Amino acid sequence: MMADPSHGRASFWTQANALSRKNLTFQKRNMRTNIRLICFPIFLCVLFVALQILVDNQLDKPNFRCGCSGNVCGIEYSTLTQATFCPILSPPEWPPLLQIPAPEFRAVRSNSLTSTDLPKKARRKTGSCPATSFITGNNQSFAEILTSNIFTSFAINSSDLISSLASNVFGTATYPQSNNYIEPAFLSNLPIYSVQRRCISNSAFSVVINRSSIKTELQVQCVQGFYLWRNSSSEMNDEMYRGYMKGNSELEINEIVGAYDFLNSDGNNFNATIWYNATYKKYTPGLPIELVRVPRSVNLVSNAYLQFLLGSGTKMLFEFVKEMPKPETKLRLDLSSVLGTLFFTWVILQLFPVVLTSLVYEKQQKLRVMMKMHGLGDGPYWMISYAYFLAISLLYMFFFVIFGSVIGLKFFTLNDYSIQFVFYFLYINLQISLAFLLAAMFSNTKTASVISYICVFATGLLGGFLFQPFLQDKSFPRGWIIILELYPGFSLYRGLYEFGQYSFTGNYMGTHGMQWGDLSDSMNGMREVLIIILVEWIVVLLVAYYADQVASSGGGKSPLFFLQNFRKKPLPSFKRPSLQRQGSKAFVDMDKPDVCQEREKVEQLLLESSTSHSIICDNLKKVYPGKDGNPEKFAVRGLSLALPRGECFGMLGPNGAGKTSFISMMIGLTKPTSGTAFVQGLDIQTHMDAIYTSMGVCPQHDLLWETLTGREHLLFYGRLKNLKGSVLTQAVEESLKGLNLFYGGVADKYAGKYSGGMKRRLSVAISLIGDPKVVYMDEPSTGLDPASRNNLWNVVKQAKQDRAIILTTHSMEEAEALCDRLGIFVGGSLQCIGNPKELKARYGGSYIFTMTTSPEHEEEVENMVHCLSPSANKIYQISGTQKFELPKQEANIAEVFQAVEKAKSRFTVFAWGLADTTLEDVFIKVARGAQAVNILS
Repeated sequence: MMADPSHGRASFWTQANALSRKNLTFQKRNMRTNIRLICFPIFLCVLFVALQILVDNQLDKPNFRCGCSGNVCGIEYSTLTQATFCPILSPPEWPPLLQIPAPEFRAVRSNSLTSTDLPKKARRKTGSCPATSFITGNNQSFAEILTSNIFTSFAINSSDLISSLASNVFGTATYPQSNNYIEPAFLSNLPIYSVQRRCISNSAFSVVINRSSIKTELQVQCVQGFYLWRNSSSEMNDEMYRGYMKGNSELEINEIVGAYDFLNSDGNNFNATIWYNATYKKYTPGLPIELVRVPRSVNLVSNAYLQFLLGSGTKMLFEFVKEMPKPETKLRLDLSSVLGTLFFTWVILQLFPVVLTSLVYEKQQKLRVMMKMHGLGDGPYWMISYAYFLAISLLYMFFFVIFGSVIGLKFFTLNDYSIQFVFYFLYINLQISLAFLLAAMFSNTKTASVISYICVFATGLLGGFLFQPFLQDKSFPRGWIIILELYPGFSLYRGLYEFGQYSFTGNYMGTHGMQWGDLSDSMNGMREVLIIILVEWIVVLLVAYYADQVASSGGGKSPLFFLQNFRKKPLPSFKRPSLQRQGSKAFVDMDKPDVCQEREKVEQLLLESSTSHSIICDNLKKVYPGKDGNPEKFAVRGLSLALPRGECFGMLGPNGAGKTSFISMMIGLTKPTSGTAFVQGLDIQTHMDAIYTSMGVCPQHDLLWETLTGREHLLFYGRLKNLKGSVLTQAVEESLKGLNLFYGGVADKYAGKYSGGMKRRLSVAISLIGDPKVVYMDEPSTGLDPASRNNLWNVVKQAKQDRAIILTTHSMEEAEALCDRLGIFVGGSLQCIGNPKELKARYGGSYIFTMTTSPEHEEEVENMVHCLSPSANKIYQISGTQKFELPKQEANIAEVFQAVEKAKSRFTVFAWGLADTTLEDVFIKVARGAQAVNILS
């Protein structure tokens, strides 16, 4: 058997052109959805602009400008907040300070800190509670010697106040700021602490500080510096943590100043680790990290070691700390950079449900299968569908970025546009690939839509309230950050977060945002995000294509289909010897000579090198495995059938007989359990994709796009069948006219507004367009009025001239009108086969005699019938109406008429009739007989 080459197969690009035209038309019909989709980011951008105007009005108030007195402005007229905005060409010098807890918070013995070497709680009441620090190391005596050198005796020189302040150890309970243009400790009402080895009575005094026209009088109080030994750094850390401000009651607050771990330090080696309270270090995204008072601690312990080596007179003088000069600045706060990370995550992610629901819709409505059955290959489908969604997503992101830039959102304007393009391009591709992968897991559009939108909003919220705090916590392991970014939503959030941080800082500092050179910064996570997204895009796309190939069209391919090229190719299926078929007659009743004859015909055709038969079914079987303790279900039991060109074969059978299972195997929806079939010489087990190019299908349920017109449906499927130009236009018009869909504007009406009958006619037109050589029609006339049904029958009669048609129907009238041969299918097997006349002659060798009288004459009627035909069989009786089956060899029509006339003279006959056997009678007789056999077996 050889495939018929007369029907040209549409090329890859022809199929791609057909699908792209359909998608563009479909997109035009969804303009309202597109407008709603675009309005969301536009609304957010406009909202950010409105909020930005309100924020800028607030930031333009005096609290956020350099302080002034009259027309003169400067740092000397400013508060701590205002000073950061003043021009400072020569920043003031401030004495270095230690961070000392307030007296009421200094560590004492309590329920949380039970060490006996800590001061008693009563010392808080007297105001003499010391500032406690911890020390540890490998050499306790050496550590104690060093700490004894840290605090020297107090000495103040009024003539050189700054130097004398630097020579002594001062501290403050005032929290540090993000800059040091004005030392907050010298402008607060809190005292300055002089940390000494021992405090004497009346040790409080005042000092006047004059810096950059800022003159202030400080109250200095003595506080004892107190060092306690701990056996290990972990023990120190535990006590420092338990002393942290973790409760509302002041009695629970026992702050430790700091700690020193001298490790392996000795007379020849100095190695120390300084521990301090990091809770003073506050971090605001986009702003400089607030200072911590650590440098003075480093200086003190370094001086202690120098004095140990070189004597008490040796010292590194730490005179002052000062900021860099600065011009006048203005507070800039860009809301799009602060809030854009969360909201722009939602903006981009909302494309995901759109793509996913579109793919699931085609799957749910079986439109993907319908396109494939009419010749659309996987390659063109994937290329065009992917390119279609990519183009929509890129246009969406392009207008989003352009609109945000035009209205002035710093999130877009400050960051390099090329970095933004690469990031958005990569993520959109990953998002589309992920939608293709997840589409295989959903079969209902509403379920997919609900779950995807839940994921969209959950991703944004988890990113803002879970993932972002991890990013800002510098102690959180970077490896875990990368693991979290493997979730695509978090990688998107991280990229937008980096854009927001750089645009905020650039706007605040008056510089640019993220540039390509910034990707080399170790604190910049954009590079790792781009790598993760790129790798995931490739991996997810490959997995999605693999999953689609395995699960496509219901039957799909073998999970190891990609290894087939490495296997030794078997002989074509139709050349295998028939002896290899085992159990070929297991389900054949030898009393059915027509079925046996058909099987023998199939076996003979399989041995021929070529044949004119379009369809050959060879012992086709379908068995569904048992579930929940139920036995296996035999849907099709060894069907053998041969259909030549030009023949319409009708399949009749009760519901559940196996007709749909047979059609599903023939059109590739399910795989046969055993056996096979050849369509145009090609095996349905191995060459289904090639078979689709010469096949037309009218499914039982109409598979149509509701927003495409009838004409557009036919144009699309005509292109898939390689029709072009005027040939395509003519074929579409002829199809529309032939099925009465051309006039009255019906052809250009949306299919969603068609009536049920119009949809059936359109489905028939789709199955016949493009001159397919094999057509399957599943109950094509369902729902049609008599006139439309007769018109459809004429179309089918004309269409079957050069093609094989398999038609299922429950209408005996339709079967007689259209079918050249009929097969009655019961219990999964073919019970009989032949043309309608043969079947009626074979299974209907009797007349049906019907007579209606009064009930008391029923016995007389029965006697009369038995006189006419001794073998007559009563098949119906109710209220005086009786129906008998009379064998034709016994009954004489003239004698029947004479007997009826005589009966009328004896009693009243209300009605009577004599009819030949109909196809419906044959169907009922064969079906009942087969079902009775199945029950007994």
